Amino acid sequence: MLSYPIHIGADAREKLGSFLRNSDYSQILVLADNHTYDLCYPKLRDYLPVHEAIHIPAGEKFKTLETCVGVWSKMTDMAMDRKAIVVNLGGGVIGDMGGMIASLYKRGIDFVQVPTTLLSQVDASVGSKLGVDFMQYKNHIGLFNDPQGVYIWPGFLNTLSDRELASGFAEVIKHHLIADQAGWEGLKEIRDLRKLDYTQIIEHSVAIKQRIVEEDPFEKGARKSLNFGHTIGHAIESMRLETEAPLLHGEAISIGMICEAFLSREAGLLDTKALVSIIELISHHYPSTNFSAGEFDDIIARALNDKKNEGKKIMCTFIDGIGQFKVNQEISDGDIEESLEFYNDMAKGY
Repeated sequence: MLSYPIHIGADAREKLGSFLRNSDYSQILVLADNHTYDLCYPKLRDYLPVHEAIHIPAGEKFKTLETCVGVWSKMTDMAMDRKAIVVNLGGGVIGDMGGMIASLYKRGIDFVQVPTTLLSQVDASVGSKLGVDFMQYKNHIGLFNDPQGVYIWPGFLNTLSDRELASGFAEVIKHHLIADQAGWEGLKEIRDLRKLDYTQIIEHSVAIKQRIVEEDPFEKGARKSLNFGHTIGHAIESMRLETEAPLLHGEAISIGMICEAFLSREAGLLDTKALVSIIELISHHYPSTNFSAGEFDDIIARALNDKKNEGKKIMCTFIDGIGQFKVNQEISDGDIEESLEFYNDMAKGY
């Protein structure tokens, strides 16, 4: 069992406020980014006891050690002690980085996660992975550490743009592909992401991730299934982050899922009909892009330094039909190039 509670629903804010009021914390610090400070903090502020709030620039490019140093400096100026707590109010960047900031400040203080994006509500806030990007590599520096709780209020999703909502939906797709064959049939019929019961969707994804994390908390086996689409997807995301056309996490992962589903078919694990159904669903919700030969080389170079690799072997998760997975699948430079060529060719038809 996870060592911390996960609260999902309309009363999540009240439960967070009650937890903080009934705890003996010396100080409460809300950490947000510019967007969540403006859009989400006002929806949470009145539920909290006396606290302070700081905000940092929004965006993946600020998920760095330099940003952490800035926050640690402010916490030190505020004379926060080891009995303080950090409330991370934001998406995956704030949750990953804020958790790391709390975990390392004075050798560790408590924190809670209050995810505000679909991406963080269905995936990033659960599982205790914390970290920052380093030298253009995703989540290269970090640790595992549990929050005191996760408080998920679906109402925050109303603050998201259509693009941000779709980005989070990529992780919902992933959870079905690795663990819910029956649910996949219904997922394929979804067309309008604004007309969904997100409490139900969040509960479904969190249940899948919770089950997998409880089985393998430190990612030695089954938890690697959650990396489906992420070996190639993370490399694409970090590469495009340095261009004038960056991709959101879910947009890059959607491409990674197509590429890795293609490699699953090439390995004899996935039939063409299933591959086509994956392409059709992803193509409906995400715009296609195109990769140049130079970008191929950059993506491959980044995949070679993926934290999931073993030695100099690029390791990947394949799907063994819809709803099943195979972890620790070695892929080569040539496999990645072939999958990107497949994606480029596929994108021309959608």
